Amino acid sequence: MRDILPALSRWYAAGEPFGLATVVAVSRSAPRGPGAAMAVGPDDEVLGSVSGGCVEGAVYELAKEVVADGEARLQTFGYSDEDAFAVGLTCGGAITLLVRRVAPDTDPGFGAVAESVAGHRPVTVASVTDGPALRGAALAVWPDTVAGTLGAPGLDAAVTADARGELAQGATGLRHYGPQGQRREDAVTVFLQSFAPPPRMLVFGAIDYAAAVARIGDFLGYRVTVCDARPVFATPKRFPQGVEVVVDWPHRYLGATETDSRTVICVLTHDPKFDVPLLEEALRREAAYIGAMGSRRTHDDRMKRLREAGLSETELARLRSPVGLDLGARTPEEVAVSVAAEIVALRWGGSGAPLTATAGAIHPA
Repeated sequence: MRDILPALSRWYAAGEPFGLATVVAVSRSAPRGPGAAMAVGPDDEVLGSVSGGCVEGAVYELAKEVVADGEARLQTFGYSDEDAFAVGLTCGGAITLLVRRVAPDTDPGFGAVAESVAGHRPVTVASVTDGPALRGAALAVWPDTVAGTLGAPGLDAAVTADARGELAQGATGLRHYGPQGQRREDAVTVFLQSFAPPPRMLVFGAIDYAAAVARIGDFLGYRVTVCDARPVFATPKRFPQGVEVVVDWPHRYLGATETDSRTVICVLTHDPKFDVPLLEEALRREAAYIGAMGSRRTHDDRMKRLREAGLSETELARLRSPVGLDLGARTPEEVAVSVAAEIVALRWGGSGAPLTATAGAIHPA
C-alpha cells in the first residue's frame, strides 16, 4: 500500500475515482499478506498487486465494476481442486479482498491519510468488510484525531479505541463488533490497517560494509541512519540516497536517539573505543536486533570488555556477534545479505536452514 500511495494521492487530488482492492484476510500459503493492495484508476491504469499475478485479472474487472456503481465488494479467491485453470491461487491458499471506490465525495479522509503515511506520521484506517454497517465505509484514526465514520457513533468509538491500540503495535487485521460497537459480538467485521512509521536501522561505522548494509536496509523498508565519529568517512556521497548520515560519537548519538521494539542496530566499527561504549548503551535499551561485526577473536575481546563494564549475561545474550548468518559471505554486498537474513530470521522465528532441509508450512503462523 505504501508503494502505490503517491500515485493514488495524485488521482485523489485530481478528483479521479479509483477502485482499491485490499487483502483483508488470508489462509494457508497465500502469496500476499493483509494490507497488500491493488488499484485501478483513470484510463484503466493498474497499480500494485494482491496475489503476485494469480487473480489480478479478475480483481481488475471487479474494481472497474465498483468504480462504476459505487458498491463495495468482498471477494474470496482460493485454489480450485476441480479446475486448476479456474481463476484462483495456484499456491493453494486463499485471500479475501475488500474492493471499494475511493474519491473525495465518498472518502473525505483519504488525502489526509496519504499525507500522514508520506510524512511518516502514524495512522490507522478502519474499513467495514461485512455486517449491517455500510460495507466499504472508512474511518481514519490518528493518535489525537479521527476522520470519517463507519455509520454509528458507538461503532466509531469502539473502533477508534482498538485502532489506536493496533497503531501502537503497528498491527493490521480484522476485528468484530456489534452494530453499535458492542464487544464480544461479531455482527460487524472491520479491517484495521495500521500505517506505523517505518522501523529504524541504525548503522554505526561508515565503512564499505556499512554502505551495503544501509542499501539493503533501505530496500527492506527501514529508515536508515549511518553514524560515525570520523567526518572524512561519514559523508552522504558514500551512501545511498535517502540514507541519513550523522557525524557523532556512536554511543553519544545512540544515547540521544529513541529506539523501540522494531529498531535494528548494526555495529560495524569493530574498534573497542567505539563499539564497547556503544554496545553498553545498545544492550540496555529496547531494540529488535543488535549485531556487531568482528572476528572470533574480536568478539571474545569485546565480550570480556563488556563484562568488565558491568553488563549482565542476560544483556550480553541479546548480542548477535559475529554478525549475520553463515552464508560464506566475502564481499560487502554478500555480508549485507547475511546480516539482512539474520534480521529477517530473528523477526519471524526462522531457523536459517535451507527450506529443502525442513518440512511443514513454509510460512508458519
